[in-house]
Amino acid sequence: MTVTYVIDGSRITGLEQFWTVIGEAVNGPGGYFGRNFDSLADCLSGGMGTPDDEDFVLEWREHARSARALGHEEMARHLRQSLDRVHPSHRSDVRARLDDALAGRGPTLFDLLVEILTDGTRPGTLRLL
Repeated sequence: MTVTYVIDGSRITGLEQFWTVIGEAVNGPGGYFGRNFDSLADCLSGGMGTPDDEDFVLEWREHARSARALGHEEMARHLRQSLDRVHPSHRSDVRARLDDALAGRGPTLFDLLVEILTDGTRPGTLRLL
């Protein structure tokens, strides 16, 4: 039996809200599903909310609205916060990505999330509605 988890894109106004919405979609109200990209990838591998048998669908409703909220501006905000925490050897890379985001270039947070959700090495299917 395929389990469907609904991501309510109308509730996503930024990255922090995305973490909350996907956590609740998979694990119920107040559900935790990680609050960073690595945790998201791990949780999607099964057994941490998603079925162990790999038969699930993430149905991202109103994804276009989420894409706007998780666009270049939100990417720039995320990268600015990362600059303070990133290892000094990675600061120039983060700075370059920040410059791109500020100029409206490069991947958005939405792009990165969709890439994780569809990379093919983890189970599950993503439907953008």
